[in-house]
Amino acid sequence: MAARPGLVAPARPAAASVRPVKRVAVVFGTRPEAIKLAPVVHALAASPHFEPRVHVTAQHRSMLDPMLAFFGIEPDSDLDLNRAGQTLTDVTAGALAGLTAALHAERPDAVVVQGDTTTAFAGALAAYYERIPVAHVEAGLRTGDRYSPFPEEINRRLVSQLATLHLAPTQAAAANLFAEGVAPAAVVVTGNTVVDALQWALAHRSPLADPALAALVEDPRRLLLVTAHRRESWGERLREIGRALADLAAGDPGLLVVFPIHRNAVVREAILPAVEGLENVRVCEPLPYGEFVALLERAHAVLTDSGGIQEEAPTLGTPVLVLRPATERPEAVHHGSSLVIGTRREEIVSAVRRLLDDPAAHAAMVARRNPYGDGRAAERCVAALAAHLGLGARPEEFS
Repeated sequence: MAARPGLVAPARPAAASVRPVKRVAVVFGTRPEAIKLAPVVHALAASPHFEPRVHVTAQHRSMLDPMLAFFGIEPDSDLDLNRAGQTLTDVTAGALAGLTAALHAERPDAVVVQGDTTTAFAGALAAYYERIPVAHVEAGLRTGDRYSPFPEEINRRLVSQLATLHLAPTQAAAANLFAEGVAPAAVVVTGNTVVDALQWALAHRSPLADPALAALVEDPRRLLLVTAHRRESWGERLREIGRALADLAAGDPGLLVVFPIHRNAVVREAILPAVEGLENVRVCEPLPYGEFVALLERAHAVLTDSGGIQEEAPTLGTPVLVLRPATERPEAVHHGSSLVIGTRREEIVSAVRRLLDDPAAHAAMVARRNPYGDGRAAERCVAALAAHLGLGARPEEFS
């Protein structure tokens, strides 16, 4: 793993003739995976025990590359799978074939995958075929509905069957694994690495270079940040979200709706017709991570179907309204900083208006502590992997 030009690679501890003990392949292909695995790559590179080797599928090419640049990661191999109109079958088959070949040639001592993407499933399966141990970052999340989120719920369950080390972000996620028969010795509660990434982004923030984006951050109106892209919502559910945004914007000139929209044409065709021509709705291209964090920190509330944002927003004290029928991240719901509202137009408008009109309701959702992590998840992941491979003691878990 090397730094891109102009960026500094994480340094290893100084020592004479340092030779990595174990080679670890880190596999990812999407923007969220890059964000959540970047701290792990850096922590592996800083360890005297490991040499990280980064393999990307580029399942999401245009949204992956800015994350690699932001975190200073140069892949060791790149399958460049992204094609217009690609299906889940296309991605799965291409990732499995390409990653199997890469792992067969490299023979790493372990493979690290993250979360619930098609790349994560294919990477874990490729490692299994090559008889290489799999460490699953963000293991154990469940909705209990195999079609929500789709295909992520099944991807994550399948990775759990293939993994030998389960790095659960919370005690609740660990409990899901125990209920499925995973041995406690194979599970370590680490916290979520997205908190590490967010803290890194906040520490390395720079002035916003885009005047238009800076104007949004400085706009005095209350800001509603929106993201929506889930496959199970394609079609009428996304159109309902678009209509709800139009209702909110038209009914409140003091509200500024900002929607960094997914590049998928299906998402754009569903959302854009409803909000075109509304002065206080700003639809923009997906933002670099640092810029998105600035908007998330500035927002009065966030309306999202993203898993990662459900974890990032509580770190910043931003209330979350979840555009799904259920969530595999219930901790923030129990904590009171997140609310699952689904995708019906009337329910969305009602939930947002309550946060806008009732200061007490808004204050009650502002997180007082983050249930997802403390910024040391990547450190625990690496220590757990070292222990799993016989190189150290099991780390103290996140609680």
